[in-house]
Amino acid sequence: MKVTETKISGVVIIEPKVFGDHRGWFTETYSKTKLREVGIDVEFVQDNHSFSAQKGTLRGLHFQCAPKAQTKLVRCTRGKILDVAVDLRADSSTYKEWVSVVLSEENQMQLFIPKGFAHGFITLTENVEVQYKVDEDYSPENDRSIRFDDEELGIDWGTMNPVLSAKDQSAPSLKDCDIRF
Repeated sequence: MKVTETKISGVVIIEPKVFGDHRGWFTETYSKTKLREVGIDVEFVQDNHSFSAQKGTLRGLHFQCAPKAQTKLVRCTRGKILDVAVDLRADSSTYKEWVSVVLSEENQMQLFIPKGFAHGFITLTENVEVQYKVDEDYSPENDRSIRFDDEELGIDWGTMNPVLSAKDQSAPSLKDCDIRF
């Protein structure tokens, strides 16, 4: 497994080894032992799987507040996405900065996002499946969203007219969001 640091401390790109031959390929998508060896010691408790039919579907920016903040390990198993993590840790030197990575079924990369970040992605192809692990169960009372096009964040999604859920259409701006970590 190859681990690459991003410009934001704690957010890393993970590239599992892929073994291929004339039959296809095999990869180990998760190993607690191997992650621990590179300094990631997280007990994941839930796996999530989403499907987006349309190219340009944006899901996010989502996070859970303390005491149910979530660490995520995200991968795209069908199609291609632009995956985004936004630092919401008020005491961080990279507060309000974001990092984006293309995750796809071809590159098989994963993005590790620690607690204290908002997360979102936009589909770059049709028929996209995204799977991710979290270390806290879903908690509706701690669930939060921020507008994808928040001017204070200035995220470049590649479009200003994505396909959004009702929840994401009505998400508050960063300055109006209840953020507790």
